Amino acid sequence: MRMHVVDAFADRPFAGNPAGVCLLPAGEWPEGWMRQVAAELNLSETAFARPSPPGADADWDIRWFTPLVESRLCGHATLATAHVLRTERGLLGAVRFRSRYHGVLVTHAAEHGGITLDFPAARATEVPAPVGLSEALGAEPEATFRSGALGDLLTVLPDESVVRTLTPALGALATLTDREDLRAVIVTAPADAMAGDGVAHDFVSRFFAPARGIPEDPVTGSAHTVLAPYWSGRLGRDRLTGIQVSARTGLVHTVLHGDRVHLTGNAVTVMRGVLEPGGPGVLGPAHPDPARIHGRQHSEPVLDRLGSR
Repeated sequence: MRMHVVDAFADRPFAGNPAGVCLLPAGEWPEGWMRQVAAELNLSETAFARPSPPGADADWDIRWFTPLVESRLCGHATLATAHVLRTERGLLGAVRFRSRYHGVLVTHAAEHGGITLDFPAARATEVPAPVGLSEALGAEPEATFRSGALGDLLTVLPDESVVRTLTPALGALATLTDREDLRAVIVTAPADAMAGDGVAHDFVSRFFAPARGIPEDPVTGSAHTVLAPYWSGRLGRDRLTGIQVSARTGLVHTVLHGDRVHLTGNAVTVMRGVLEPGGPGVLGPAHPDPARIHGRQHSEPVLDRLGSR
């Protein structure tokens, strides 16, 4: 069984957001095994995709897992999966993915360059700031919004430099998100020409989900399904560019189409590996330990194990 590690929303290795991608055969989902693989890889998300049944409204079924839990939606791992299908299977143009919680998601892969995700837009509903948010972030928000089904708290800060230099108390943030039934806290601000890094952009963001095993996500496609409508409404333009200003950074081009949002980015494969037998019904007899993974990074010798994110 092949495993890929892909840097999504990046045009070079070791930037953007790394995602694991595993293409499975048709059949039942190997639930426990997928969770073990995601925990073993220890990336923010690992995507598993299998061919959809004949006559289905999609080409592939897809699920996403953090090291701790299953995700309802993940943009960067979907982009990474479309990239693997393009590079390994030659699939160009539209690919339809059936998700468990958001219906059919469509990706459009050009022969060279970017991949576009067609995702449902998440509208922001303004809410009072939860008790303790300012203390957990170390900054006073201008406004806070819930992102509907995603379960994120969109937190607007005064300017780009505040977002870039933020050092939240992750333990307090994990407690807050658990208490408020949130997936994550997204912090965002308008672009500041004086604080940029030479890339034209309209807004910046960061994404913290410590209670989900993701202290800070490098680039979060799903977060841009609420960031794009929010900033499009505020700036009066449907086409925008956002930078997620994590340590790795990543660029996301967004276009709002009514109740859908198109997110476009690049992707780079940084590792291909082979999963040893360890998954019941997939890779042979069950193994008492999590799946052991061996891979090759470019032309380097075989690695004993994939590193953590």
